[in-house]
Amino acid sequence: MFSLKKSELLIESCWLLAGNIILAIGVAWFILPNDVLTGGLAGVAIAIEPIFHITPEIVINVLTVVLFLLGAVILGKRFAAKTIFSTFAYPMFLSLFSYLANHVIGADVFIMDKYLATIYGGALMGIGIGCVFRTGASTGGMDIPPLILNKYTHLPLPSLVMLIDALTVLLGAMVYGLQPALMGILSVWVSSFMINKTLMIGEQEAKNVMIISNKHKEIMEYIHKELNRGTTLLQAVGGYSQEKRPVIMAVIVKKQLHDLQMIVSHIDPEAFVIVTDTNEVQGLGFTYKEEL
Repeated sequence: MFSLKKSELLIESCWLLAGNIILAIGVAWFILPNDVLTGGLAGVAIAIEPIFHITPEIVINVLTVVLFLLGAVILGKRFAAKTIFSTFAYPMFLSLFSYLANHVIGADVFIMDKYLATIYGGALMGIGIGCVFRTGASTGGMDIPPLILNKYTHLPLPSLVMLIDALTVLLGAMVYGLQPALMGILSVWVSSFMINKTLMIGEQEAKNVMIISNKHKEIMEYIHKELNRGTTLLQAVGGYSQEKRPVIMAVIVKKQLHDLQMIVSHIDPEAFVIVTDTNEVQGLGFTYKEEL
């Protein structure tokens, strides 16, 4: 294990603080005032309120503690150390922004069309959760089960969040009916989308390019000198011809793709080019400093 530098610790603290504030605003100003079915603890609290007649605040507080303890046991001490901040900060900010909405700003300001509340509330919740996820922590709520599943299944975290939230909305559908559930699904999708976008903040949009050409040396020279990118030469065998052919593999930033495609078509019009999206790249020119 390694210890974080002071600057890294400060950055992670800022992400945690910002995430909890944004999440609390989304719930306090959009979700709760408009009774929007959604994922997370807010969705669970709204869904079970008509069944058990327990106020949402009590449900959120109890589940926050229970899920924190579960996450601490399974995900470890480092997770617990980061998440304990959110366990106290999120309910505090939620109470603060709820008080501001009801007693300072005015509750009527936040009563709006449910579709608007669903979209904006879901977006703010996704941004908030994404900010916290960037630190490897949790908001201390229903995002802990996806983190546990991610540890053992290695499935994409935004997809797991969407799955858990969809189950929460399904619970609400059994109580409130189809239309509120459909709005809840919209909220879950928006939230999952924004989590993914927030996790990718600061990352380079990259493309993995595979090129099969008899003029591979000329193409590689262009990539090295003009695009300032490295290449890897793979040896492949044609399935039908059984001939050995070199394959160029290069990872480039998105804006360089057009130039590469143009030069390849000029050097070898018969070249076979495969382009795929790359979700994460680590190395010189991507995670290390280099002028692009």
